[in-house]
Amino acid sequence: MTADVETVVVGAGVVGLAIARALALKGQEVLVLERHDRIGSETSSRNSEVIHAGIYYPPGSLRAKLCVVGKALLYDFCKENGVAHNRCGKLLVATQDVEIARLEQIAATAAANGVADLRRLSADEARALEPEVVCVAAYLSPSTGVIDSHALMLALEGHLTAKGGQVVLNANVTGLAAREGDGFQIDIDSGGETSRLTAKTLVLAAGFGGTDLGRMLAYPRDYRVPRTHPAKGHYFSLTGRAPFRHLVYPMPQGAWLGVHLTLDVAGRAKFGPDIEWTDEVSYDFEDPEGERLITFEHEIRRYWPGLPNGALQPDYVGVRPKIYRQGEPAADFAIHGAAEHGIPRLVALYGIESPGLTSSLAIGDHVAALLA
Repeated sequence: MTADVETVVVGAGVVGLAIARALALKGQEVLVLERHDRIGSETSSRNSEVIHAGIYYPPGSLRAKLCVVGKALLYDFCKENGVAHNRCGKLLVATQDVEIARLEQIAATAAANGVADLRRLSADEARALEPEVVCVAAYLSPSTGVIDSHALMLALEGHLTAKGGQVVLNANVTGLAAREGDGFQIDIDSGGETSRLTAKTLVLAAGFGGTDLGRMLAYPRDYRVPRTHPAKGHYFSLTGRAPFRHLVYPMPQGAWLGVHLTLDVAGRAKFGPDIEWTDEVSYDFEDPEGERLITFEHEIRRYWPGLPNGALQPDYVGVRPKIYRQGEPAADFAIHGAAEHGIPRLVALYGIESPGLTSSLAIGDHVAALLA
């Protein structure tokens, strides 16, 4: 049977759009289905907007490899397409002697991942770069930066449409089935009206919706769709002008990178995220008793003791689609093709959190290669 569309990508976040662009550049006819009324309205628009260097991730993992490759691709893409970004650099700081071993371990991991530009700093050298920061040792990551994620997604969508692709908003996928012989059947609800289309190739890049979509399909082998666990992160912004030129990251605590300082492309400072495991996706900023603010102020003053009282204000909330539970080791990106689940022409992505934005263009190329 002839399919209605050659390729359907479900999910118009930054990763879904990057995949759609990569496939369109390969000459495929691509249709992107997005359940919300705008692109990138979940994880892609509620993060730190950091271009990561590839420092923290286990060597050999997809997160490490795709981050390092994606970083270079992303900087080039921004320059070529006028996407606002700032290669401002980042300080990784140890605020007490007991943290120095962890700092050196991170530097060794970065080197193993091919990040060769880290520079070791003494406390005085770090203070020369950022006079407000107090630490006992630090590393400078000059290839870390920040990006306007909304402008990036608009540019990716522009590339897609220029190649004849299309993004359909308010298109909620309610049913999926692999057709006997070839292709997929996709049921869609749009404004209360239902429709059905067929596609030769299917890519699931739906973030929090990925697990439910993956479970709609019947697999020819023993395969378990990864379960998604939401992890909420709150951000506070700094009132007034920020006295910083670099991002500042304290030493990680488990799978959490700590309350770090980031700057947006306009130089506005924000702090976060924290981590709060939850059972549902909610973007409500919750701090009724002010305990979260107290915790943030305490964590920030470990490396910026001069934080003025009353300088933080609640900003926004992001939720990360993790595929591991609280207390478990951080999982790698799950990008599953036929080798994993047994269905030809299907690629399903799960647990694409940080550094998903940095890795997005590399993820697009990776998925295109799986489907080649």
